[in-house]
Amino acid sequence: MPAGPQLLLLTLGAVALLLLLILWVRLHAFLALLLTSMALGLACGMAPAKLLKSIQNGFGEALGFIAVVVALGAMIGRFIEHSGGGRALAERLLATFGEKRAVWAVLCASFLIGLPLFFEVGFVILAPLAISLTRTTGRSLLYFGLPIACALTVTHAMVPPHPAPAAAAQLFAADLGRVILHGIAISVPMTLSGVVYAMWISRRIHLPVPDYAKEAPAAAVENPPSPWIVAILLVLPVLLIFGGTVYPAMGFFGHPFTALTVTTLAAMYVFGVRRGLSRDQMGKLATDCLGPMGSLLAIMGGGGAFKQVIVDSGVGPYAGKLLVEANISPLVLAYLVACAMRIAQGSATVAIITAAGIVAPLVKEIPGYTPEMLVLAICAGGTILSHVNDAGFWIVNQMFGMTVPQSLRSWTVMKVITSLVGITIILVVQSLIAN
Repeated sequence: MPAGPQLLLLTLGAVALLLLLILWVRLHAFLALLLTSMALGLACGMAPAKLLKSIQNGFGEALGFIAVVVALGAMIGRFIEHSGGGRALAERLLATFGEKRAVWAVLCASFLIGLPLFFEVGFVILAPLAISLTRTTGRSLLYFGLPIACALTVTHAMVPPHPAPAAAAQLFAADLGRVILHGIAISVPMTLSGVVYAMWISRRIHLPVPDYAKEAPAAAVENPPSPWIVAILLVLPVLLIFGGTVYPAMGFFGHPFTALTVTTLAAMYVFGVRRGLSRDQMGKLATDCLGPMGSLLAIMGGGGAFKQVIVDSGVGPYAGKLLVEANISPLVLAYLVACAMRIAQGSATVAIITAAGIVAPLVKEIPGYTPEMLVLAICAGGTILSHVNDAGFWIVNQMFGMTVPQSLRSWTVMKVITSLVGITIILVVQSLIAN
C-alpha cells in the first residue's frame, strides 16, 4: 500500500477522473463511479479480490435501506399526482389566503407537495398556477413562480425520502428520522430567503405570461380529492417518524419503512380504490413510477461503492486524522466538496451522493459532529449554483419563457442564496451544540 500522502493524492486524482468521465467522456454517473472505484482501489494497491468485495459491500450497504425508502416515496408521490391532489391542495390554499397573499399560498402548497414529489413533477403541476396568477394580477411571473420553484428544489435536496438526502443519510449512517425533521426545519428559512429574493428580483425583471400559455389554461383533474386528505397524507410519514423518535414505544411504526408503507397503502386506497381505479390501473401507476428509479438507485449504489473503497484502501482514516490535526470543520469540508461537485457536473442528486461517498469516510473519526448535521451540510452544498449544465435550470427557463441571462439573475442567484443560508444555519446550530 502507498503511504498516507500518496493515498490522498490518489483519491484526489480519482475525483478528477470521476469528473472527467462524467463531463468529458459523458459516461453515466453510475458507470463513472464504478470505474473510478476500481481505478482507485488498484492504484492504492488493493488486491483485486478484496477490491471487488469492497465494491460489492459498499453497493449493497448503500441500497439495502435506501431502495425501500425511495421506492415507497415515489409511489406516494405518483398517486397524489395522478389524482390531482397536489393541484387541489394548492387551489384550496389560494382560496384561503386570498389574492393579496397568494404568494404565501403557493409557497405553502409547494413546500408540502415538495416533500414526496420530485422537483420536476411538482414544478409541472404547480407552474400553471403561477401563470394563472400572473395573468390575473399582472405581476411578474417570477413573483409567483420563483417561490414555487424554490420550495420544491429545497425540499428535493434537503428532505428524505428524496433520493439524494436519503442516500447521504445512509452513507453517513445517520438517523433518517432526525435527518427528515432537521431537514424540514432548515428548509423553512432556506425557502423564505428565496422568497424574499423572488419578491425583490420580480420588481426588476418583469416576466409576462409565456407565449405557450396565453391560450386558456388546461383543465384540472375532475373531482380531485379533498385538499385536507392530501395534506394529512403528505405529513403522515413525518408524524409517524417523529412519534417513533419521541416515543420509543412507537418504534415499529416510527421506522421509515413502516411509516412510508402505511402512507403508501393509505394513498393507494384514498387516491386509487376510492376513486374507482382497478387493481391493474393501480399496479401500472406503481410500476410506472418505479421505472425511473433504476438509474437513481444505480447511482446511489455507485456512491456507496466509491465510499467503501476509500475506507478499505486506508484513505479515509488517514484523511480524517489530518482533518483533526488541522482543525478544519468537517461541515465546511462537506459543504465545499458538494458545492464543487454540483458546479462541475450540474446534477444535485449526483453531487450530493458523490460528495457523501467522498466525505463520509474522511470525517468518520472526528468527534463532536453528528452524522445528521454532516448530511445536511452536504445537501446544502449540493443545491448551490444551478446553471447551464443542470436540467433543472432549463426546465425553469423554458416553463417561464426566460432568456438565459434572466434565468441566471433569478433562478441561479436564488439557489446560491438558499444554499448559503442553509450552511450558515447549520454552522450556527453546530456552534451552539458545541458550546
